[in-house]
Amino acid sequence: MTDHIDLTDPLIVDHPAVQRSEDLLRQAVEMVETARSMPMSATVMVNRDELLEVLDEVLASLPDELRAARYLLKERDEFRAKAHREAEEIIADATSQVARMVQRTEVVKAAERRAREILDDAEAEARRMMREAEDYCDQKLASFEIVLDRLTKTVHAGRRKLAATIAEIELAPEEQDEGAAFFDQDLE
Repeated sequence: MTDHIDLTDPLIVDHPAVQRSEDLLRQAVEMVETARSMPMSATVMVNRDELLEVLDEVLASLPDELRAARYLLKERDEFRAKAHREAEEIIADATSQVARMVQRTEVVKAAERRAREILDDAEAEARRMMREAEDYCDQKLASFEIVLDRLTKTVHAGRRKLAATIAEIELAPEEQDEGAAFFDQDLE
């Protein structure tokens, strides 16, 4: 069912929480990209507090997406219950109609035929409504899954880049030549 998700769906792309999360992640990436480089190294200096604040905001915005997914599941269950109640009402109406029509054989046959049609129509309509509700909820959940997956990948990529930067900082003293001059800005 997830094959039919429209990634251009404005409900997904234009959702404020998704846009806010993406903006914050772009801000974190920009902070790393524009950070001041260490002399003679690919390592950059990033303000830890600022970056952690941005990442905390991203994490704080994610539960809204999860709540929305839970709301869709609840909405689907309510829709299914309503469809089931409507089907039961239609069946009850058909049953009472049949009971009133039991006067003669022809009337009984016509009533049974009509009751069966009503029951079949009601059951078909209930099945159709349930399928539509499930498809709708599945599409929305799949859309949220894609957005959350995209956010997770972006966060993982940022963390990998940050880890690589930390690893470069930790390896930097070992890679220096012992005879090379060491520049210490505090000594000047």
